[in-house]
Amino acid sequence: MLDQYTQDENELNDKESTEPQNADEVNTSEALDSEETKEISKEEQEEKDYSSLGLEDLLKELKELISGFDAQQIKKQVNEIKTSFNNQFGEILAEKKEAFLAEGGQSIDFKFSSPLKTEFNKLIGEHKKKLSSYYNSLEKQLKENLEKRLQVIEELKDLIVNAEPTTMYNKFRIIQNKWKGIGQVPKTKYNDTWKTYHFHVDRFYDLLHLSKDLREIDFKNNLEEKIAIIEKAESLQNETDIISASKELQELHRRWKEDVGPVAKELREEIWQRFSAATKIIHDRRHDYYKEQKQQEGIIIQEKLKVIEAIGDFDTSKNKSHKDWQASIRKIEELRKRFFDAGKLPYQKSEDIWQKFKKATKQFNTDKNNFYKQEKKKQQENLQKKMSLVELAESLQESTDWETTTETMKKIQSDWKKIGHVPRKFSDEIWKRFKKACNHYFDRYYEQRNSMSADQQKVVDGKKQIIENLKEATKLTKKKVVDLVNQWSELGALPRSVRHLEGKFNKQLDRVLEDSGINKAEVAIIKFKNIVDAYAAEENYRKLDSEQLFVRRKIDEIVKEIQQLENNLSYISNASDDNPLVKNVKSSILGFKDDLEIWQEKLKYIQSIS
Repeated sequence: MLDQYTQDENELNDKESTEPQNADEVNTSEALDSEETKEISKEEQEEKDYSSLGLEDLLKELKELISGFDAQQIKKQVNEIKTSFNNQFGEILAEKKEAFLAEGGQSIDFKFSSPLKTEFNKLIGEHKKKLSSYYNSLEKQLKENLEKRLQVIEELKDLIVNAEPTTMYNKFRIIQNKWKGIGQVPKTKYNDTWKTYHFHVDRFYDLLHLSKDLREIDFKNNLEEKIAIIEKAESLQNETDIISASKELQELHRRWKEDVGPVAKELREEIWQRFSAATKIIHDRRHDYYKEQKQQEGIIIQEKLKVIEAIGDFDTSKNKSHKDWQASIRKIEELRKRFFDAGKLPYQKSEDIWQKFKKATKQFNTDKNNFYKQEKKKQQENLQKKMSLVELAESLQESTDWETTTETMKKIQSDWKKIGHVPRKFSDEIWKRFKKACNHYFDRYYEQRNSMSADQQKVVDGKKQIIENLKEATKLTKKKVVDLVNQWSELGALPRSVRHLEGKFNKQLDRVLEDSGINKAEVAIIKFKNIVDAYAAEENYRKLDSEQLFVRRKIDEIVKEIQQLENNLSYISNASDDNPLVKNVKSSILGFKDDLEIWQEKLKYIQSIS
């Protein structure tokens, strides 16, 4: 009978030792790696596509991760941020070096520093120190756990040698619980320690044939623990995160193999099949997940390759101006956004795509940089030309040779307009100097011209009479109003001392125009022509230039308003034309278009006399 019992026990142990191999036995080395390198859970930190972020945003993400999580939790995220940051910074570094060499510098002399890069390196160094400290602490803990497990093995050996039938089972359970409560050990020692422990566990079970009651108690406890493991495995079927469920299932297999002993022979197959069935469901779901992920990766790769092809085929041969290149840059940025918005790929697949993407954009960037190098050279030449005009204007600003100097000043103002852009950092400074010199001369010029003469008094009297005539007028025809405005202009410019008469004339003109019911657009044009004609009569080109600049700005503002309203209308394109909001927007657009016609007519007129 005892021989039969021993045989049954050995068969049970053999069965238990083979079960995990039949259902994806847990890889204990991987389990240990997983324990050492736990990453941020989805609840703590959503996965991000760091390759789509700029340098400042990457630095911000790195700061938040390092300050908010333990170093071992964020290894993956930090490595992805580091890769993206170094790729982008490498491109900037290459462009800076290329520009340095193009300006005649030597490669050995090239240096480039960036506060962003300095701070980034400092944070990476801080992360490495924390990670090193963690691994040192982990190594120490693993060694301590090894010592504890070896001590438990010694206790188990002592229990076997000094076995007492009445107490040995309870002591064995205590030893089992101690073993379960000890954490991981160094990977190199794991298998030997586990085999040694289970060798002595087998020796202990060989002793159990001395007490059938103890054996039954052990079977019962083991059955309860294995059923709990099975129920947990079955509950994982409803877990939405299949990767998390797979990892948890791996831990359940480890517990099944390492922590729980055998059960009664007649129940072995039943509970194993139940555990295997729950395991298969999780494995099937994981297989489907990776299959679907692979298909999605294929879609992402195709989309990214299409973008790469579009960038590679992008034609910049017709770009001749800054405006042309800005339009091309916007289109390339749209393609870049498409590339990053397509989705994220695993590193081993993304690296090849990324290199193709960099190669495709390199030619565009090279052509763009070549253009702006030439543009920079032209701006330096323009700067020299404008500086010559500034110096000439400043040398003439005190001149009293009114006839000759006035023509010269008008010419250099005209020449200034024909010269292109200069470097931005010099633009405001030289314009202020040029404007100051010109204004100073023409203020002196108009001052000497505006001393009242007999002819000028005749102009003043004639214009006063026109104002009086307007005061007495009520409703006038458009032709009569235009005749009055023409008479006012034909009399010539007013001396500076009586320029206030212009305001009085305009005030009376406004009243007459309103009373006469003349079209709004016609009123605006008549008034505008009167003002501009006055500047022209005075040969006040500074005022004419200022007026033209003001008109251009108004046109730009109205065009932007129309574009904004039309853009707003596109968002409610599905709404009915009877919708009050649609009606209001369309009405506003029509109003702005009417105003635009008026301002364009003003610009056309002032250009005709400038």
